Amino acid sequence: MRKRYAIVGLGGRARMYYEALATVYAETAELTGFCDTNRTRMGRANDVLGTLGAQPVATYGIDEFDRMITEQKPDVVIVTSIDRTHHTYIIRSMELGCDVITEKPMTIDEVKCQAIFDTIKSTGRQLRVTFNYRYAPHSTKVRELLMNDLIGEIYSVHFEWLLDTRHGADYFRRWHRDKRNSGGLLVHKATHHFDLINFWLGTRPELVFAMGDLNFYGRANAERRGITKCYSRAHGSEHAKDDPFALHLELFPDLKALYLDAEHEDGYYRDQSVFGDGISIEDTMGLLVRYRTGAIMSYSLNAYMPWEGFRVALNGSRGRIQVLVVEGSYINAAGQSSAEGVAMTRRITVFPLHEQPYDVEIAVASGGHGGGDLVMLEDIFGQPQADPFGRAATHIDGAISILTGIAANISMRTGRPVAVADLVAF
Repeated sequence: MRKRYAIVGLGGRARMYYEALATVYAETAELTGFCDTNRTRMGRANDVLGTLGAQPVATYGIDEFDRMITEQKPDVVIVTSIDRTHHTYIIRSMELGCDVITEKPMTIDEVKCQAIFDTIKSTGRQLRVTFNYRYAPHSTKVRELLMNDLIGEIYSVHFEWLLDTRHGADYFRRWHRDKRNSGGLLVHKATHHFDLINFWLGTRPELVFAMGDLNFYGRANAERRGITKCYSRAHGSEHAKDDPFALHLELFPDLKALYLDAEHEDGYYRDQSVFGDGISIEDTMGLLVRYRTGAIMSYSLNAYMPWEGFRVALNGSRGRIQVLVVEGSYINAAGQSSAEGVAMTRRITVFPLHEQPYDVEIAVASGGHGGGDLVMLEDIFGQPQADPFGRAATHIDGAISILTGIAANISMRTGRPVAVADLVAF
C-alpha cells in the first residue's frame, strides 16, 4: 500500500518533493493534494506533474487545509510554506492525525518551537526536518572523521559562510527580507550550519552571544554609497534595467510562472529591490557559541560576497581539520532544483600534530546541495539503509539548530549572551 502525501506551500522549494514523489517514488508513494494561498502556483505545480506523465492532484486554498486532510487522508504532510507559518501546519497536521516532514527552519522563534514540542507530546505524531546538508558527501565525511576520533577532543570551531551577490542578494528581494517572516538569516539560512556543528560534534548549544547589522543592502546603505536610482521592484522599472542586483522574472520561465503570472492573486512581488525600504534582516552577522561539550565556535555570515560557500576549521587535542566548499551561485526556483548549492570545489585537509598534513578523499555525488538532496530523498521516501552516521533529523535536531539562531536574535536585541536552555522545555 502506497503512503499518501500532501504538500502545503507551493513555492520554489516544493518542486523537489513533488517531482520525486511523482517519478522516482511513484510506486511506493502517492501525492494526494496541494494547499497554497495562490491557485496559479498550484496550477503551475500540476502543469509540471503533467510534463512528468503524472496525474494532477486536488488543490485547496489556504482556508481549506482541514478539508484537504479530511478528503485526501494523507499519512504525511510536507510543509514548504513561508517560515512563519511552519508551526501552524505542523501543529494542525498532527492534530488531524498526520505525521509531518518540514523544510528547515522548523520554525522561527522559541514560542512557536515550544508549541510544536507540546503538540508532539500530546498527539504522539512524528516530525522530521529536512537537513539536506547532512547528506552531502563532504559533510558526511567530516562526521565520519570526527566519529573516528581523528583529531581527538574538539575544543574550538571557526565557521565562515559566504553568500554571494546572486544567491545572497535573493534573500533581500523576497519575503525573507522581513524578519517576521523568516527569523532572519541566522534562523532561515544558518540553521543548516548550526545543525552541521551539532551533527558533527554530537552536542548542543549552551550559550550564544551575537552581533549583526544591515550594512550593505537597504535604501539607506545604498544612498550612503551614492546610489540614487532607486525602485521598488524590477518588473517595469527603467532604473532596474542596468542594475546587476535586479531580478527580471520574465527571463526565467519558472519564476515567471510561479510569481509574475501569479501576483494578481495575492500581490506578492518576487523581484523587490535589494536596495529598497522595508528590509529588517541583517546581512552581516557574527556569533560566539559555547556547547555542552565545552567546545566554542566563532561563526560569521555575510550575504554580499564575491563567491559562495564556506570554510570551517575544527581544532582538537590531536590536530586540526579544515574544510573548504565553494558552491555554484543560483537563484531559488530560477532553474532545476538540482542546480541549487552544487559543490564546485570540495576539500578536507587534516593537520595532525607533529605530522604532515594531507587531503581526505571525498566521494563524488551529483545533485543539489552538494549532492545531499538525492540521498536525503531516498532516506525519506525510499528504502534507506542502516545509517551509521545518523543523518535523519528529528524535531529535536530541528529545535537545537534553530535555537542557536533564535538565541542569537535575542542577543542582538539585548546585547547580552543568551542561555539556550532558557528558551524551550524539551
